[in-house]
Amino acid sequence: MNIQAVKQRWATITATVFYVGYMKPAPGTWGSLAALPLGWLIYEIGGVWLFAVAIALGYAKGYVATKVMTEGADNHDPSEIVIDEVVGQWIALLPVLVGAAHAGVSVFELWPGWLAAFALFRLFDITKPGPVGWADRKDNATGVMLDDVIAGILAAICVLVMAGLWHGVLS
Repeated sequence: MNIQAVKQRWATITATVFYVGYMKPAPGTWGSLAALPLGWLIYEIGGVWLFAVAIALGYAKGYVATKVMTEGADNHDPSEIVIDEVVGQWIALLPVLVGAAHAGVSVFELWPGWLAAFALFRLFDITKPGPVGWADRKDNATGVMLDDVIAGILAAICVLVMAGLWHGVLS
């Protein structure tokens, strides 16, 4: 196997998150769902700090893999690329994991936060409001990754607001 084939295979495995991106229908939703147990595993192994590092590494690897997969292609954002959903979903989930670590409880005790992070991320990723849509219109690997990062940040902010309301005002 030549070096180009190895590079292409690595990019495909990475960008599709071990081929999850080929699941139909709605590969982006499958990618977001796959992010949840992967995120939990990373958190269990190394806590919040390892999870935060995984977000940064996931972005960097995802950018390179996306660039390789879309090089010379007409479609700059094929649906099978779901590493961007994984990174965005992890960003949306970060406040929940920080909250669990801070409270010294199992992440599963904060299950409403998991549901909110998932639903809000998917909402922002699908509807592409404001800056999410702006990033999505970039015809390159940066746009592929950045729209989901922004959707994840918006979802994380909403998760924080909802947690603040629930635990502060409503409790």
